[in-house]
Amino acid sequence: MARLGLGHHPGVDSAEIAVRRLYAAILDGWNRADAAAFAEPFAEDGEVIGFDGSPIAGRSQIADSMDKIFRDHKTGIYVGVVRSVRALGTGVALLRAVSGVVPAGADDINPDLNAVQSLVAEQRDGTWRVVLYHNTPAAFHGRRAAADALSAELRRERASASRNGAPKQS
Repeated sequence: MARLGLGHHPGVDSAEIAVRRLYAAILDGWNRADAAAFAEPFAEDGEVIGFDGSPIAGRSQIADSMDKIFRDHKTGIYVGVVRSVRALGTGVALLRAVSGVVPAGADDINPDLNAVQSLVAEQRDGTWRVVLYHNTPAAFHGRRAAADALSAELRRERASASRNGAPKQS
């Protein structure tokens, strides 16, 4: 579940909406433990830098890696909040987001799994695709108040999404 911040907002262009939807599709693929859906928004040469720093290059390799993760682990549910989307040039955009994970079998976000995420998208032949998705732990070393504030924000987002019909973890 990801807060896209869409709706009718003057000044929000179709590129920003497309990039926000790419991010939502990645989180949705993860939340459904669907490796093909997770990988679908990526360009053929897209890359992922995982939470643990592991690089994965290529859409098919991303799908294969996610499939192994989903088969070997009980994965949690992502809660994401888009912070910003900005154009880096014609046909290239950067999305910045924060996320948390409700571990499998748990009822609350695990603050140790909170992350800061960056997504670079590129428009190729009229279609937006992810070329880089980077997921970095939001440890906030020595800044407990910042870590707590992020966890509180993600909990509010999860509660809001649940009230609005977003899927809950089973």
